Amino acid sequence: MSTPEPDPAIARFWMLQLMRLGGLMLVIAGVLILGKVIDGPDVLGYGLLLLGAVEFFVMPQLLAKKWKSPGE
Repeated sequence: MSTPEPDPAIARFWMLQLMRLGGLMLVIAGVLILGKVIDGPDVLGYGLLLLGAVEFFVMPQLLAKKWKSPGE
């Protein structure tokens, strides 16, 4: 008996979720810096906010489009 091949969609799904989680963590770190809970320059806080928002909203859509099957 051979084991069935793993479905690449499962790995891609979890990759997208981990990317969103990473983006959320960057946004939270940016908010904590801007709220003076964590010491750091404001420009770093704004940078983390921007980078986290891009990673959360834009990157998963770009990856999903790249991974889309040619016939879809």
